[in-house]
Amino acid sequence: MMVLQYAEDGNFREYLKNNFNNINNDVLSVKLMNIHELDIVHQDFHPGNILSSNFKRSMQISDFGLSKLIEVNPNNPEKKNIFGLLPSYRLSPYPDIPHNEDLAMKICNGLRLKIPFHTPKLITRMIMRCWDTRVTHRPTFEELHDELRKYANYYSDYLNEGKHKDSEVVIQIKKADEFSANQESTNTTIITSLNYLTHPQAIYTSRFLNYSNLPKSKNEENF
Repeated sequence: MMVLQYAEDGNFREYLKNNFNNINNDVLSVKLMNIHELDIVHQDFHPGNILSSNFKRSMQISDFGLSKLIEVNPNNPEKKNIFGLLPSYRLSPYPDIPHNEDLAMKICNGLRLKIPFHTPKLITRMIMRCWDTRVTHRPTFEELHDELRKYANYYSDYLNEGKHKDSEVVIQIKKADEFSANQESTNTTIITSLNYLTHPQAIYTSRFLNYSNLPKSKNEENF
């Protein structure tokens, strides 16, 4: 028998459906940094495996069944297997198409999701770096944590003390907040509620992806 803490708020994917703007990225990045400092790769990291009793205060990363130590048994053929979710995104991605080998091929050939135009460009650049197929161009979670903490601190100082009002961080976040507030006041539909119909083959649970003829991943020409 295993007795575990009850995650009253459920998983991150379900929470985002009604609470898109009430998230704490800083806490999540710290958790991932702790995992990577132990030389562990989760291998099944997605919103369904992020749980919490209160997402405004803390998050827990769950389901380490596929996790492995880095560099353990490098010659093991099993290391070449791909586990997890085919699409990986904060929102439920590609909801209206099958998550099959055809989608895997498109992603390998550079297909990426569209980032909402009102997203602060600082965040957009961070997302693009994470999507880069060139490993050396991707940020570590320590870098992500530091960047997110900097943005949060700048904006907090601005709200509480009026500091940094001319900084690019504050200007971009203010514009994004103003856009969201304007959409809500005019009842314009934006992605704040994620309740929509999904294709029966849009799969958001982890599975073994047995695709043997995928091309080497690359960025789109205009990436």
